Amino acid sequence: MKHPYLLYGVTDRGCLKERTLLEAVREALEGGATIIQLREKQLSYELFLKEAKEIKELTDAYQVPLIINDNVELAKEVDAAGVHIGQEDASLTEARKLLGEDKIIGVSAHNLEEAKKAESCGANYLGVGAVFPTSTKKDATPLTKEMLQAICEGVSIPVVAIGGITKENMDTLKGTGIKGVALVSAIFGQEEILPATKELRKKVEAIVG
Repeated sequence: MKHPYLLYGVTDRGCLKERTLLEAVREALEGGATIIQLREKQLSYELFLKEAKEIKELTDAYQVPLIINDNVELAKEVDAAGVHIGQEDASLTEARKLLGEDKIIGVSAHNLEEAKKAESCGANYLGVGAVFPTSTKKDATPLTKEMLQAICEGVSIPVVAIGGITKENMDTLKGTGIKGVALVSAIFGQEEILPATKELRKKVEAIVG
């Protein structure tokens, strides 16, 4: 795929509407999500592992990469495509050592310095934001469009914009140089996930080109 990070779905069971996470992920994949990040902050390791194995069967069937949020050991155990780590999570160097060179490691970055450091340490892509105010990270300071563009221009790895992105405000990210958008509630908080994801896929394709 030319842009594997194009439509990056980040799960949040807290915003699901009368459906299981497995059903929600299936609808997102059917609608055109190009990569899925499984994020669980509250589950025990055993329950997270069980869920990750089920979700991976599904993403494998759609030939879409599964990224595990934060938990490097679990990502290795389920043989996920990779892991996404924050600035305060497991170190990138340690994650690479455990997962190997062929796995995807994404890193959150909030400024150019963090972005360049992550790239130099071997990150495969960056999750940059929050680009808009977001309810999932209430303490996040929104990034200016100019700073987002500066980060895209300052690194050679793909930049995925994250934070408060909706179908209504996504167009304003055009021209920044991003390779995709990471969405939580814009996908998983919708009453009808499949058609919502299809619409988002069309919009992001027009932005990324």
